[in-house]
Amino acid sequence: MTNAIVTGSCLCGTVAFEFELPTLFAGHCHCTMCQRAHGAGFVTWIGVREDGFRITSGEPEVVHYRSSAHTTRSFCGRCGSSMFCNGDNHENVIDITVANVHGEIGREVKSHVYYDCRASWLTVNDDLRKLGGDSGTEPL
Repeated sequence: MTNAIVTGSCLCGTVAFEFELPTLFAGHCHCTMCQRAHGAGFVTWIGVREDGFRITSGEPEVVHYRSSAHTTRSFCGRCGSSMFCNGDNHENVIDITVANVHGEIGREVKSHVYYDCRASWLTVNDDLRKLGGDSGTEPL
């Protein structure tokens, strides 16, 4: 799957994008910002190289929101789909919500990050690594 192109879009289809495989990581994020931004117990993200990522249509509709001192989230201004996240702490990487991807991501999810922030009403019954702490990626 190396160098294959995978596409994706928002709910209404206004914003479309593509990226090159391989992906860099795949994980379920339980941070409270992801919970609130997506209205869900956790969000599944993949990381891709920013230089292999392109918005192919609807770029004027993409809205950027600085959700913390180190993170910018991006969503479709028409339908509200949250799609991208850029963190200042990892250069040349863009995080993409797996739910907005139309094809295979080239890897399995390996971990839960910010697991210690998980929603109290959510039960997780899998054997994936559970990570947390200040960085969200420290072994628990």
